[in-house]
Amino acid sequence: MKRYLPILLVLLSGAFLVFQYFVPHETSEFVYEYALDWAPIIGIFAMTLGLVSLARVSWSRVRKREANWPYALVTLAGLASILVAGLWPGGGGLQAPVVAWEYSYLMLPLSSTMYALLAFFIASATYRAFRVRSVLATLLLLAAVIVMLRFFPLGPLTGPIGGMADWILYVPNLAAKRAILIGVGLGVVATAMKIVLGIERSYLGRD
Repeated sequence: MKRYLPILLVLLSGAFLVFQYFVPHETSEFVYEYALDWAPIIGIFAMTLGLVSLARVSWSRVRKREANWPYALVTLAGLASILVAGLWPGGGGLQAPVVAWEYSYLMLPLSSTMYALLAFFIASATYRAFRVRSVLATLLLLAAVIVMLRFFPLGPLTGPIGGMADWILYVPNLAAKRAILIGVGLGVVATAMKIVLGIERSYLGRD
């Protein structure tokens, strides 16, 4: 019973959402809106479980002196300082000085550093792709050069190159993007059907 009850709840919830979407009714819409009100509550409980799990895993790494345990200690210190400063009575919540300082001088610089490193990874991946001497790599190189030249003033060549760049962006590029989106949508539908029908049970933990 403990194993099949979550599967039954997921099946009933999924069947109700599909029914409500394709056969809307005043009663079903009321139940749907009422169920949506539970989403923030479930999200808060999920976030609490995530914080407890993060604290337990980090503390276990520190206690056992596992590899890179000082990073886990920094994680615990940051988590504790944010929680204490944010939840302290009369401390200002999100506007507390400690929370604002950690967000402005720690969180934002670290996020900027991560995005800055992504630029180097993208440049490295592009260089490796262009080094592959094949027809597809050559086409990719030509398309990239044409699109980049679109932003440079080249006199009488600006118009034709701009037209070629627009064709690349709005015909093959847009077709590929739409094909990817369609594939992602089909994958989401297939995964949702597997979860609703009880075929995919990884959310239950060990099967």
